Amino acid sequence: MPQPIQAITFDLWDTLIHDDSDEPKRAAQGLEPKALARPRTVYEALKPHHPDLDFATVELAHRVATSAFNKVWHDQLVTWTVRERMAVLLSGLKVNLPEADLAHLVRTLEDMETVVRPDAIPGVREALSELKKKYKLAVISDAIYSPGRALRELLRGEGLLDFFDTFIFSDEVGCCKPDPRVFTTAAERLGVEVTGIVHIGDRDHNDVKGPQRLGARAVLFTATRDRDKANTTADAICERYADLPGIIARLDGAVS
Repeated sequence: MPQPIQAITFDLWDTLIHDDSDEPKRAAQGLEPKALARPRTVYEALKPHHPDLDFATVELAHRVATSAFNKVWHDQLVTWTVRERMAVLLSGLKVNLPEADLAHLVRTLEDMETVVRPDAIPGVREALSELKKKYKLAVISDAIYSPGRALRELLRGEGLLDFFDTFIFSDEVGCCKPDPRVFTTAAERLGVEVTGIVHIGDRDHNDVKGPQRLGARAVLFTATRDRDKANTTADAICERYADLPGIIARLDGAVS
């Protein structure tokens, strides 16, 4: 019989924060989508030092660097920092930037989602407030462009930061889901057994299979992304935050 639930861990993107909900806001402000704004930002940083480079060349280099990032992310369970991404991109172009300009470029890319912010998923504050009364809470999130520093700022801006007892961000711990270390690190920081954790997330491979391999339980969250719903091994499926406290109670045996 599963042990009582001691803590709940949450994925961030499409679980706490609606990924790409910032895109309509960007469009309303006349800004390019992030997929174009990022290579444009790199191009603008390079142009004063390398005027012969055109945007198409920089955009191609950015796509190649992104493909390399994705390969390492999925195969090695490591998320390169933005500075490491830029090192790959600059190496591919056979160019460099002065340190001050490189640092400014990295910071601009890291902060893009804190300038025009995505939204918290409806109902999340109320659910966290209810769950916090009984359980320890943590965030376990991969850092893609926004590092842990920026992700904390997003959570703070949405009034969510103080609900959580600890944060496991891939750029800070050196590995990402479904690496067992992210879940065991969360358990250690929370002072609980990993088997006493329920993890909430939107991706079956990372957020369900990952914790289940360690004997933890998992809830597939489908409010904004439900592609894995038909084939998940999750202990439960949650379609909206209003239902989550009841789902956790049932998993914990408090409700028959």
